[in-house]
Amino acid sequence: MEFNWNRIPAEYLVTNVKLCRGGKLSKRAGFLHIKKGRVEGLGVGAPTREDIPVLDGQGQVCAPGFVDVHVHFREPGQEEKETVATGVKAAACGGFTSVVTMPNTSPPVDTAAMVRYIIDRAAEADLCRVFPTGAISRGLQGEALTEFGDLIRAGAVGFTDDGKPVMHGKLMNYALQYARRLGVTVTSHAEDCTLSGSGVMHAGYWSTKLGLAGIPRTAEDSMVYRDCELAKATGGHLHVAHVSTRGAVEIIRRAKEEGVNVTAEVTPHHLSLDHSRCGDFSTHAKMNPPLREETDIEAVTQGLVDGVLDCVATDHAPHTSMEKELMFDQAPFGVVGLETSFAVCNTFLVREGKLDLGALVARMTENAADIYHLPAGRLEEGGEADFVLLDPDETWRVGPDHLRTKSRNSPYLGATLTGRVKATFLRGRLTWRDGD
Repeated sequence: MEFNWNRIPAEYLVTNVKLCRGGKLSKRAGFLHIKKGRVEGLGVGAPTREDIPVLDGQGQVCAPGFVDVHVHFREPGQEEKETVATGVKAAACGGFTSVVTMPNTSPPVDTAAMVRYIIDRAAEADLCRVFPTGAISRGLQGEALTEFGDLIRAGAVGFTDDGKPVMHGKLMNYALQYARRLGVTVTSHAEDCTLSGSGVMHAGYWSTKLGLAGIPRTAEDSMVYRDCELAKATGGHLHVAHVSTRGAVEIIRRAKEEGVNVTAEVTPHHLSLDHSRCGDFSTHAKMNPPLREETDIEAVTQGLVDGVLDCVATDHAPHTSMEKELMFDQAPFGVVGLETSFAVCNTFLVREGKLDLGALVARMTENAADIYHLPAGRLEEGGEADFVLLDPDETWRVGPDHLRTKSRNSPYLGATLTGRVKATFLRGRLTWRDGD
């Protein structure tokens, strides 16, 4: 039967695809059998069925829907930058079927009511699974813990003050202890503000040449070390967000070797861009932590390959054009990344022979889901039919019209990348199709 893209049936076959799951890419053509939003069957070959529609995958890669454990959707309070509704559109465009939102909204997600608000907005849009994190501290002030138990019961999957570090060591210690008893993850924005100070980019050659205040590696390294030591002492699960320095990679490596319960993520921009991108004062290259040096790119890349860094996360951080048109030292930190994440990683890691496609997909799916124990990131019989169709060989030039986020603060505008998300399915239902 002919497949109708405009009206996805309750039951259908996806054939002529290369299945990518469990860190491996099949060399043989395979199929997916979808029924009522779940995977009824999958494997190599193509079953003969004349009673249900068949979607010809045309040799594309079929992988689990991507999982991003670090996004900022800005709602409530900064809807001019992004809303949950526009954020999940951007996620679907990038092949994501599950995302974890950060709590630094206005007001912040520090109560059960705020957690439920995020979940309700996501349910209305129904384009992507949204898992909120709750704030570690009330009002993100770093002074008193939130009610972890209440927030978990409301649907929070973990805790972080991301956007700000928890400078108070004793508070972070309490957070890790409390979270360990509840079986959830605490995510660290690893930055010592007494060292980063008023810095706006990496402290090095380019900050000196441009006359801009720099952020040294030690601002990140010292906080990663502190939090790994606290995780060792408490037994709590520490997740280190947006690792950017070679020193942080080695600290996390040693902590893992010692048996510390620590995981870590790296962003596509820290895997592919260095601080020279700030050379023309482009605020689209301004983020926190900042773009570092080539040696740092090599270190975080090797860390991802070795498994020291567990997953890729975008740190999708939308801002308005007006804000990003300010002087470099006055513009806000942050870049968008959902729509370009796979293409950037495929271009700079897979195409350059640093990581194979199966391993990359694992780091964007099951590895990421495991950080917060999410029911996502896997393509298996009986499971939810969250999947993407990918063309890893398609080359395209990133333009504003390729972005579904409200904002346009991408460092990849005008760049030529290889690898394209062709279609995204959530519970077997189409949420994105390239060119449509």
